[in-house]
Amino acid sequence: MPGRHAAVPRRAAWESRYRTTLLLADLGVGLAAGALAFVLRFGQVTSFEDRIYLLLSVLLPVALVAVLAFVRAYESRFLFVGTDEYQRVIRAGLGLTAGAAVVSYAFDIPTARSYVLVALPAATFAAVVVRFGLRKRLHRARERGECLRRVIVVGHELAILHVTRQLRRERYHGMEVVGACLPPSRGGDVDLPVFGTFDDVAAAVRASAADTVVVLSCPELDGQALRRLAWRLERDEVDLIVASALIDVAGARTTIRPVDGLPMLHVEHPRLEGGARVVKEVVDRVGAAFLLVLLAPVLLVVAVAIRRDSPGPVLFRQVRTGRDGSPFLMYKFRSMYLDAEARLAELAHLNEHDGVLFKIRDDPRVTPVGRWLRRLSLDELPQLFNVLRGQMSLVGPRPPLPQEVAAYPDDVRRRLAVKPGMTGLWQVSGRSDLSWEEAIRLDLRYVENWSLSLDIVILMRTATAVARSSGAY
Repeated sequence: MPGRHAAVPRRAAWESRYRTTLLLADLGVGLAAGALAFVLRFGQVTSFEDRIYLLLSVLLPVALVAVLAFVRAYESRFLFVGTDEYQRVIRAGLGLTAGAAVVSYAFDIPTARSYVLVALPAATFAAVVVRFGLRKRLHRARERGECLRRVIVVGHELAILHVTRQLRRERYHGMEVVGACLPPSRGGDVDLPVFGTFDDVAAAVRASAADTVVVLSCPELDGQALRRLAWRLERDEVDLIVASALIDVAGARTTIRPVDGLPMLHVEHPRLEGGARVVKEVVDRVGAAFLLVLLAPVLLVVAVAIRRDSPGPVLFRQVRTGRDGSPFLMYKFRSMYLDAEARLAELAHLNEHDGVLFKIRDDPRVTPVGRWLRRLSLDELPQLFNVLRGQMSLVGPRPPLPQEVAAYPDDVRRRLAVKPGMTGLWQVSGRSDLSWEEAIRLDLRYVENWSLSLDIVILMRTATAVARSSGAY
């Protein structure tokens, strides 16, 4: 089958080019960070010690790439999409910094701390930024239909419809669903070419020139059936992906541990308390204070624009529900006319959102300045005061209204286990364009899989989401 044999080489070609570009970029980042630290610390070579640090600056890119390779930051499983890649880069930077400190102390090396504190953090930050830029370039290529994986989906009709709809909406994942395999005696409408039953997956791969098979949760495909399928697919180097509902919730907290020869999937409890949360609290307060000082001129300009645009106060105050269901007064720049709440009932029939949220794309209650504030998310900036007061976090679930919380099913109340955030997975994934069910799923995923490195990645992705203005209304 010539089409089938061409699919994997095409994928391998662009993946290889991407990885090579990444490697060269990391070498360049390490060299630039070393040069920056040397110039700031020494200026020019005037002594033997200066030559030693010049040599260290030259070796820094090699050390950076070696540590990144050690933490598996170049493996395909962590590249292209998701936050694992960024977390591993940050982990590599912290490890390199800690290693430099330990070596200096153990061998009593008089290391210039200012050099280390410039070179290693700069290299780590720049590596994350460069990888972010390369990934965005890849995502734009995927929007044009390039660098895509051809996927056969295996499962029941409803699950296939859900996954296919999500992958088509979020093409940056790089998966193009080209066909499906359904259970025997099932023939539902999945809006896809159906290549047969579960026994025909290998033939479907060859017929569609696919390079990836995604198996959805279904009782017909047990461990033995999946093992046989993997054996059939490995001959052509076709990737096998098993989509599990448990992984969506538990994520990195799942580990496989053999018990008497049987592989057991263990699920650790989420870190809702402890030292990591204390660090998050400190980062939130310090970050909010820094941003308030930095953005003070912007806050002043926005306040003046609101006062000139329409009568009423600059700030909009509203009761929201915080951690463990505690109410608090949330601040936003006013983006609506004063009678907005009174007009809510007459506009209820125009609601474009499902679930308990109320959203209208062209809401007549929004002022002209308010539309720009919402488009650029500037109306959210006063929430920095809520973060400073400990009522919110920089990153977390969306802060719900009390009436929304009253309508929550029991499992959705899990969102209240952490502080609400100014931004979160819900915002960087589409904001108001997301369905209620999808927004809840993202919030629960954050609660269950929180980490400080995930927060950093979300904050970086927030800038891109704001620039796109996708779902901002």
